[in-house]
Amino acid sequence: MRGHLIVIEGCDRSGKSTQCERLVTTLQQQGRKTQLFKFPDRTTQTGKMIDSYLKQSTHMDDHAIHLLFSANRWEAMSHMTSLLEQGTTIIVDRYAFSGVCFSAAKGLDFEWCRQPDVGLLTPDVVMFMDLSMDEAEKRGGFGEERYEKRELQLKVRQEFQKMMDSSWKIIDASKSKDQVYNDMMAVIKSLDSNPGPLKQDLWK
Repeated sequence: MRGHLIVIEGCDRSGKSTQCERLVTTLQQQGRKTQLFKFPDRTTQTGKMIDSYLKQSTHMDDHAIHLLFSANRWEAMSHMTSLLEQGTTIIVDRYAFSGVCFSAAKGLDFEWCRQPDVGLLTPDVVMFMDLSMDEAEKRGGFGEERYEKRELQLKVRQEFQKMMDSSWKIIDASKSKDQVYNDMMAVIKSLDSNPGPLKQDLWK
């Protein structure tokens, strides 16, 4: 039986990374094979270029950086597919939805932004960590990277709202860390214990 593909999305400083690591630890302690993937993966060649861009060390055309983010996700697909088919559940900290929303917020065409990621693995669930911009700005580290600007983050949030459908689970990220964790674990527990064949048809 294959593992679940669980994607965690949200604007910056919503607590995604903290909760992703906690969820992975809990599932592993429960005896469930689980692995964390973060996008961008800054350890690969494309990831190092993205890291330099995000830290504002280099400049790149908006279209080019969008394609680089997409390539970074495609690099991981064969490995992720193999793990899922072997029964490993994967928690993903940001996915193609972030890629589209951030680039569209910068003014690129929404449909053009989706095209490079057509055919990626389709998640079993997407959890969106919802946090107001006022709350995000109060959290440590906000503003350190290129995209952590209030105006852009507000636009990103609007793009996410356009992309959401009934399958997305909205998590109130303004709650305490423990409450947020409990809400996310409840979503994971509700997933079909036999998820069926793996799908590589994102946006097809």
